[in-house]
Amino acid sequence: MIQTICSTGIRVSEHKYVTVDSIRTGKIRIINKGKERVVLLTKDLIKGLKLYCKSMGITSGPIFITRNGSPVNRSNIWAEMKSLCEAAGVEPNKVFPHNLRHLFALTYYRVEKDIVRLADILGHASIETTRIYTLTTLRTVFTHSHA
Repeated sequence: MIQTICSTGIRVSEHKYVTVDSIRTGKIRIINKGKERVVLLTKDLIKGLKLYCKSMGITSGPIFITRNGSPVNRSNIWAEMKSLCEAAGVEPNKVFPHNLRHLFALTYYRVEKDIVRLADILGHASIETTRIYTLTTLRTVFTHSHA
């Protein structure tokens, strides 16, 4: 899931739209706040998601599910990320699932330099929101990398 969020910029709450069908079509159709947007999947992500589905025996519906088959929730994601922090020696209080969306935004903007398309991908109604994402992420990265 972490790789999916980092590769697509979807909100943590939008993981339920990542389905077996979206792997087949190569795109995620997200309906949020009465609006629909389409997010494309990279070939590498599709390959990884196919392997994940195969290993977990997932043949239809949402990909990120709990043992009982229901979609994972924020607390599942939060707990998993905190566990990864401990294993990696990273302070858990510095890691939040939403940071992955900011990382995507910064990376996309650095490569593509297209804030309008980035706003579309992220589902922002205003480019100002997207601009804030890239600026706050840049500031955070710059501050931490030179501390």
